[in-house]
Amino acid sequence: MKEEKLTSNKGQPISNDQASITTGVGSSYTLLQDVHLVEKLAHFDRERIPERVVHAKGAGAYGYFEVTNDLSKYTRANFLSEVGKKTEVFVRFSTVGGERGSADTARDPRGFAVKFYTEEGNYDLVGNNTPIFFVRDAIKFPDFIHTQKRNPQTNLPDANMFWDFLSLTPESVHQVTILFSDRGTPYSFRHMDGFSSHTFMWYNEAGEYVWVKVHFKTVLGNKTFTNDEAVKMAGENPNHATEDLYNAIESKNYPEWKVYVQIMTPEEAKDYQFDPFDITKVWYHGDYPLIPLGKMVLNRAPDNFFAEVEQAAFAPSNFVPGIGPSPDRLLQGRLFSYEDTQRHRLGANFHQIPVNRPKNAKASNYQRDGPMNVDGNGGSRPNYYPNTMNGPEPDISFAPPAIEVQAVIDRHTRPTEDVDFIQAGELYRRVMDDEAKTNLISNITGHLGDANENIQYRQVALFYKCDVEYGTRLAENLKLDINRVKELASMSQEERVEATRN
Repeated sequence: MKEEKLTSNKGQPISNDQASITTGVGSSYTLLQDVHLVEKLAHFDRERIPERVVHAKGAGAYGYFEVTNDLSKYTRANFLSEVGKKTEVFVRFSTVGGERGSADTARDPRGFAVKFYTEEGNYDLVGNNTPIFFVRDAIKFPDFIHTQKRNPQTNLPDANMFWDFLSLTPESVHQVTILFSDRGTPYSFRHMDGFSSHTFMWYNEAGEYVWVKVHFKTVLGNKTFTNDEAVKMAGENPNHATEDLYNAIESKNYPEWKVYVQIMTPEEAKDYQFDPFDITKVWYHGDYPLIPLGKMVLNRAPDNFFAEVEQAAFAPSNFVPGIGPSPDRLLQGRLFSYEDTQRHRLGANFHQIPVNRPKNAKASNYQRDGPMNVDGNGGSRPNYYPNTMNGPEPDISFAPPAIEVQAVIDRHTRPTEDVDFIQAGELYRRVMDDEAKTNLISNITGHLGDANENIQYRQVALFYKCDVEYGTRLAENLKLDINRVKELASMSQEERVEATRN
């Protein structure tokens, strides 16, 4: 049978569908000339009308962020300039894979998106309740989400789709281990942490910069459901977390998080023990301890869910002076994809919807027209730049620092390496107690057991590479030949895939 060639929507052959065009082999900057990546993300962003493609089920609330520790030497962001300074925020929590009517207790990462209404415009920190993610290149994201959705033929969740992709993407094993622990079923939005997950740049007025990760630690402490408890609650009250958040705020039991950052210098990033911009890995707290920054309190529920929660539009590309992106490949794709999705979902003027409008700054530019333009459309002012009609001018003083890039432009496919398995193994061995391990093994067994045997072998071999006990217990539960699991674990990923094809 002749092998079918992958092409673009216009029929052009695709040379590589596992790597974006970037400036280097490791974490690096993604180029807009990658038309295959842009087409893939743009098409993916438009797959659902009108609910969000991902994060469809969610709840939100208003509150404030307050600085409690002065870190202004690292960033010129005004909202972080002094202790005691408060900034209004809107936060949306969500599940990732389910539809709008799905259960709040589903085994899934949780979105943790924060919109800061600063005096320099809106800043969006769009993260999750886990410090890592499944894939590290944006070109893989549409495929990953497809496997978490419904089978295109049966319209049912499909364990083969789910585990086939993950077993072919070994970098996912760290996040998979978190997902199938009890952390994958948080008790409520108030009882979970939030993370920027990505690395971002902070820079000061002198043009000096550092790399940062942001952590939101719940004051209530982490609380989770077991799998059985989550399933039971899904039947009794599928809107449990949404109701819990609303009721807590209405009763003035305000949710609160302490906010911390990890900071790494550019020099340290060059020599760290692994790629510090790889979103499938955490920075060890022993190397980069949590530094207090502030606190976040949610104290007001929305008046209208659709107007404020459903129409809230977040994008990690919404920066303010003092904060910028890093060469994280997944982040580089998200900088395009999220804004593009909002334009499709809400229209070109989504930023004029009240929940998305800056509250403490004025939008002033030359973008005009489009559906639902309701802010006067610039009035009689010029709609072009440059002009001599006293229109708004750029200000070079707000430019972020220049970053020197040594570039080799290509689709740099990142190979699977032993380092991709280390942190998942450490999580199993050093962080989880016996009960957590037992629940993890049970949760994976129940889900992976519905996949084909060849996929089971391929995935369990990855768990075995993380930790021998981890893989062995799963092999025993799934009644797999442990010797074959060991043999597969000793192979390269390419050999393992060939040995486990149908």
